[in-house]
Amino acid sequence: MWTGIIGDLNVNVKSICNKYCNFSNQAFFTLEIDKIDLMILFEYAFVTFLLLPVFYCMYKCREEIVKRMFVHLSLFSLKRPRFWIQDLFKVLIALLLIFSLASPIVIDKTNPLNRQGIDIVLSIDASGSMRASGLSETRETRFETVQRVVREFIAKRLNDNVGIVLFGDFAFIASPVTYEKDIVSEMVSYLQTGMAGDNTAIGEGIEQSIRALSFSKAASKVIILLSDGEHNSGRISPSEAVKLAQDRQIKIYTIAVGDDFNPALLQEIADQTGGKSYLAVNEDELKEVYNEINKMESSDIKSQQFLKKDYYYQYVLFFTFFLLVIYILRRFRGLA
Repeated sequence: MWTGIIGDLNVNVKSICNKYCNFSNQAFFTLEIDKIDLMILFEYAFVTFLLLPVFYCMYKCREEIVKRMFVHLSLFSLKRPRFWIQDLFKVLIALLLIFSLASPIVIDKTNPLNRQGIDIVLSIDASGSMRASGLSETRETRFETVQRVVREFIAKRLNDNVGIVLFGDFAFIASPVTYEKDIVSEMVSYLQTGMAGDNTAIGEGIEQSIRALSFSKAASKVIILLSDGEHNSGRISPSEAVKLAQDRQIKIYTIAVGDDFNPALLQEIADQTGGKSYLAVNEDELKEVYNEINKMESSDIKSQQFLKKDYYYQYVLFFTFFLLVIYILRRFRGLA
């Protein structure tokens, strides 16, 4: 990569830019705004050495007016030839052509995979009892209300990886833990009650959530379990699933909705894993619960290096072609 040449900068301008621009000897400059790290570079830096002959010709290769003797004085023009304008066009065209050949690029070093955040799995009860209404003022089911609130919660977790687990008679991972929260949110809208059966396997809901977090590299891993019933199904008990969560240092927050849940069980799950248990009797309270959980601590989420390159040589070439057309037209019109 080309180590760009930065000219002498005025001290006042530099002091203003220091807040937003971090000048670097690895590029023209590095721009950091709201944790966006941009670098403007040339991919083929060696091409810029062609600038040397261009600068040399600016002084040594000028056109000269040849003095000639004319019989007819009327052929003389009162206007002096504007050689400097044509020279300017030539220099600009040459410079822009060299810059386009050097391939200017903008590298975005912002890495959504290396950031401050937590890995969250939303474990949602989709048993038959979630078809009942009562959480919202409309006649929509509990599950539909939960879907809407959960999607709002996902949209607020800007720096986190989020996954979805659905449980009923059994549990399954509806969406793996991912940073692509638009996809996760869309997946939530496709879920329906009864997809995993009509009973309530809380133990399996926790176990599958732990499985979804098995590849997590975040220091902080969280399960948010929502249910409106008692554990009455599944091949693993809630206590066994909680032990797995403790071994992996996964925190579980529990949310109870409806009237038939087991408050003691949900409280015990939260207490044993360092989480907290909540009760929501309507949509507003449910939103408040998720808003409180939204204020949880964050930790580093590490992953592979990611760089985004944007190429801009085509724009430089277009402008070069535009100047070249103007130059040729001026030549034909005798303005050289």
